This record gives sequence, structure tokens and C-alpha cells, in this order.
Amino acid sequence: MASASQILSPSERPGLRRLSTLDATREDLATGPAVVVPPRHMMAPSEALEVAAAMEMAKFHIGDSSSRATTPSTPPESTVTDAYAYAFDIDGVLIRGGKVIPQAVEAMKMLNGQNEWGIKVPYIFVTNGGGKTEQERCLQLSKQLDIEVSPGQFICGHTPMREMAEKYKTVLVVGGEGEKCRLVAEGYGFKDVVTPGDIIKDNKETTPFRKLTEEELKNSRVRNYGEIEIEAIFVFADSRDWAGDQQIILDLLMSKNGRLGTRSADFNEGPPIFFSHNDVVWSTSHELTRIGMGALRASLEAMFKAMTGKELKTTAYGKPQIGTFQFATRLLQQWRKDTHGIDSPPDTVYFVGDTPESDIRGTNEFNDSRLSENNWFSILVRTGVFEAGTTPKFEPKATVDNVLEAVRLGMQRESIKAAKAKVLHANAFDGMAIVEH
Repeated sequence: MASASQILSPSERPGLRRLSTLDATREDLATGPAVVVPPRHMMAPSEALEVAAAMEMAKFHIGDSSSRATTPSTPPESTVTDAYAYAFDIDGVLIRGGKVIPQAVEAMKMLNGQNEWGIKVPYIFVTNGGGKTEQERCLQLSKQLDIEVSPGQFICGHTPMREMAEKYKTVLVVGGEGEKCRLVAEGYGFKDVVTPGDIIKDNKETTPFRKLTEEELKNSRVRNYGEIEIEAIFVFADSRDWAGDQQIILDLLMSKNGRLGTRSADFNEGPPIFFSHNDVVWSTSHELTRIGMGALRASLEAMFKAMTGKELKTTAYGKPQIGTFQFATRLLQQWRKDTHGIDSPPDTVYFVGDTPESDIRGTNEFNDSRLSENNWFSILVRTGVFEAGTTPKFEPKATVDNVLEAVRLGMQRESIKAAKAKVLHANAFDGMAIVEH
């Protein structure tokens, strides 16, 4: 729709659209590079546009091999530092229980130039939250924080699962509300996506205590699932029906080649199962943490062993898995190449999270691994899962009260590093002058 979008001039980002949060849809964002814009910024771009637009194009370049060759050899002038970047978890850091954590808005303003150093800092969002596409996450966060953001700034726990679409044809996708996870999977390229609702509609005795709603009956697809081989199971988001979902998953795991209604003799013929993350608990508006997908994974593993006597092999993505941090590094490296002509990631990435077991552990382990090409600095905030007065199982490099303090800490640290480097450079220059004299 013409009222929703505006093509940037060639001097900004050619081909990149700016879409208003009022009428932009997930489908709009899926058709090409775009930035989501609060209505008040449609006429006059905000300070957040530069980072949002450049990160969107960087992610586009990563996914489109033909576009890599067209990356400009002389990058445009940028007001954004390339020395360091930020990566943020969302739940418990920026948002809690659907509401914006007060300091989050100020933190974004600080990164976008409202600071004593007069610089902008690039940033991305790395979340284990599932059940929504990167485009939907982008639309939601733009409205919540009232800033310009792009899908290219988002890495979800299930983002790497898109790479499985070519390997598996018929898959079971579990979790989330309604048909959302089916739509995410189909958007990733999976050809034949089955949901628990489909299976229950085919045979209501599959889950004796679960009855489908009228909406679920309407959306569920009618087939004979006893004649179909399900090749893989993907848990995209938290289950809304643990009993029913676990029953169906266990039936498949103990089946012969993923065919419902069968039982394997050695319980070694079922399809593989993948989880978009492994967070046992997460932060909501409740005063105590709530159990999450990692708890479902542990429950399934325990039940499978109790029923078969065998260990269940499962695979998890998201944080703290190394692959998530590798993808984030590739994205930031492409951004730096596009904007500053340097084909390496920023020297330091400050990761801000609220969960020691995923955010801090993942950051520290990736930083200590031989796969890391730069320095990842973990910062733990007290606005989410982490409980003040306790000792985290995985120690962060720093612990602060909220995300604004985390941003301030990193920027002050980088300012001191830059000042020291400037002094060392000046001293080295003076030494050279003396020798030449």
C-alpha cells in the first residue's frame, strides 16, 4: 500500500522500504528489505534508521549470494561506530510480561546518539522466544519501544531451523498459539507442515482429555495421519498443551519411521526432534519465573527413558548454542563490511541478558571458544530471570540493575579504551619524531 511505505532515496538505502506500524503486515515485510517505522517518524526519519536500515541490508546480503558481489567497495559515510556493538535478549531485558521495561526506551535513545560522546552504536536482538517470525517480532518491538527497527536486527531461536527445510519434507511443528507456528515453518520453506491439531482432528482418541476448539477444528487439516511418515519434529514455541503435545510427540518418537499407530521394536526408528531453545525458565509479569521449553525437553527425555529404558537424543538451537552466536557474528561482520569497508566483526560485542543459564553461559562459552573471531562481553541485568541476592551458575563479566546501565557501562568502557589507544598512538608518534630528529 502506498500509504504504508516509502522508498528511500539512492543516497540512503536503495530499494529499502519504510513501512508504518499502523498498516504494515508480516507479508509486507517478507517481500523484501524493509524498516518498520512508528507513524510519527514516517515524514522525518529518526536517529534509529541508520542502524536499522544497514542491518537489514546486511542480513539480506548474507542470505543472497548474488547480492554479495554488489556490496559497494566504497561504503557510504556513517555516523555509527564500527568498533563495538550490542546484542540484546528481549524478554526480561527490554520487555517483561508484554510491557516495556522503563529503562529500555532510554537505552535505545542512548545507542542512537543521545549520549555524551555523540556517537551511535549498532545493535541486534537475539531471543529464544518462538512462535513468531522475525517480521512479527520486528512489528511488535517497534510498537513497544516506539523506534524504527528492521527484521534484519532479529535472530530468533528457531531462525536456524529454516536450513532444515530442504532436508525434511513432512514435519510436525509444535507450540505457540493457533496456526502461528505452522505459518512460521511454511515461511521458512517447509513443504508439508503438520500440527498436533491436525492429528487430533483425524483421531480424537489420540489425546483423550484434549478437545479441539471450533477455531482449531476449522484450521486443522484433514488427512489420514496413520498413512503418513513424519520425518522430523520441531518445537518452535512453548507448548500450550503439555499433556496432548507430549503424547503425540512420544507416539512419534516410539514409532516405526514416524508413522502414527505403529511401535518400533527397538525404539530407535522414530524421527529426530529439535527444540528452538532450551530455557528451563523465563521471565513474565508474574513475580516468579515460569517454566519454559527446556522444561518440556527435560520432561520428554525423562518419559521416553521411563517408557523405553533408552536415552532420547534431542537437539536444541537458540542460546546458549554456539550456532546462534556464530550467526550473530556473521551478521555483524557483514554490517561492518557494508558500512565501513572492514571485512571482520566489531572488536567487541556486549551481550545483555537476564538468564545466566542461556544468555550468560552462551556468551561466555562462545567467547572462550576458538570459533569466536572477536570479544563477547556478557552483562547480566536484574530485571528478569536472575534473582538479586543469588549467585548465578554462570558468572557474567558484569551485573547491573537494568538495560540502561548495561548500555552506559559498555559505552564508558569503550570511551576509556579509545582514550588509552589515543595516548599510546600519540606516544608512539612522539617516539618516532625523536628518533628521526
